[in-house]
Amino acid sequence: MRIGYQGETHSYSDRAAEELFPGHRRVGFPTFVAAFEALRAGRIDRLVLPIENSTTGSVLPVLDRLLPGNAHIVAEHLVEVRHCLLGLPGADLGSIERVRSHPEALAQAEATIAARGWTPVPAGDTAGAVREVAEKGDPTEAALAPEAAAEPYGLEVLARNVMDREHNTTRFVVVAAGPQPIDPQADKTSIAFTTKHQPGALALALTELGLRGANLTRIESRPAEEAWRYRFFVDLRHPPGPEGLSSVFEPPLATLSDLRFLGTYRAAS
Repeated sequence: MRIGYQGETHSYSDRAAEELFPGHRRVGFPTFVAAFEALRAGRIDRLVLPIENSTTGSVLPVLDRLLPGNAHIVAEHLVEVRHCLLGLPGADLGSIERVRSHPEALAQAEATIAARGWTPVPAGDTAGAVREVAEKGDPTEAALAPEAAAEPYGLEVLARNVMDREHNTTRFVVVAAGPQPIDPQADKTSIAFTTKHQPGALALALTELGLRGANLTRIESRPAEEAWRYRFFVDLRHPPGPEGLSSVFEPPLATLSDLRFLGTYRAAS
């Protein structure tokens, strides 16, 4: 299979793709838009994407692009993220002025970067930031990236565990094009829906889901098509398989409008 991801070789997304699909061909794309388009066009078979981080929350550009419904989540995977500060050989940690990385990685170390007085510089992805530092050859610049990215670009580790929270972990999802069969062990579903614009509408919707045995693990609101109206993205656990999913959503819930299923899959440990 051809496995797509956003970023370059040695990025966290590349690592997640390798852990999920060892031995398969991995293809990196410069943007999430390009990655989704490649999946839609059939140039790749699966797409591995970061969707949530334990420090910074949802990766919104990914979440929003799942909504049209032409791609579905089929698996999830957790990656412990331990950023390292990578610099040129001989560079001194005290002389670093600018730190390059993907905006999500910079946000995961925002307080640490500010405390050091470093200037954050956004890059396309973590491995791309390493490449940029190597190409520029400026000893006052460093990259916030996986340790594995240092040696291929000739950089050295200046500091390890550069992040604000020790539990820093990214949740990745595997996305496939078109409708997908539900695995008998699949016990987690991602959905999106709207509610009536009236007091207590969301509380009623969540209550109805709970009464049917759904255990909500995440909820996120995003702007809907109409101004100042919102769509809710929810992840929930339920009994496994198609029967478990039906036990929550059949018959249809009265409190949910425009319900969209983004995927049913097995929850990661």
